[in-house]
Amino acid sequence: MKLGDGVEQAIHSVTMLSCLQPGSTLSAAALAEFHGVSTSYLLKHLQAMSGAGLLEAVPGPKGGYRLARAPEKTTLLDIVLAVEGPDPAFRCNEIRLRGPDPYQCKPTAPCTINVAMLRAEQAYRAELRRVTIADIMADLNSIDRDGAIAARTNRFLATHERKSGVSA
Repeated sequence: MKLGDGVEQAIHSVTMLSCLQPGSTLSAAALAEFHGVSTSYLLKHLQAMSGAGLLEAVPGPKGGYRLARAPEKTTLLDIVLAVEGPDPAFRCNEIRLRGPDPYQCKPTAPCTINVAMLRAEQAYRAELRRVTIADIMADLNSIDRDGAIAARTNRFLATHERKSGVSA
């Protein structure tokens, strides 16, 4: 299963946004700069996550993006579905009914290949549903023994976080 680059960028962006102080935002340009990616490409995915209720888009001079719900309430599956859409990765086109010598009668059972692929997708989605952004942050904190990752993030946020008196 291959996911687009937007999924990686979206997960990293949501993780970064989970580091903001309450009420603060981060612009799409700042998120793109931090991750070294295209602002226009990332913006498309930020807008999709905003439309899915994962992020809040705040207009104005102190505007930008922030989490719309707590990191414990946002799963990797939520992000994947917001960016990639809800359709399964495998789509059965019933090719068993085509070709020079196609299956002659209308099948009474679903395509066994499709069944197997959907079962695998269900397992994949179940695992993504199990992992929250809070889990990702906890894992990150456990490997950041010398504090270098946190220091890098904090340095960036010190100059790019748009603080507001309004809490999320």
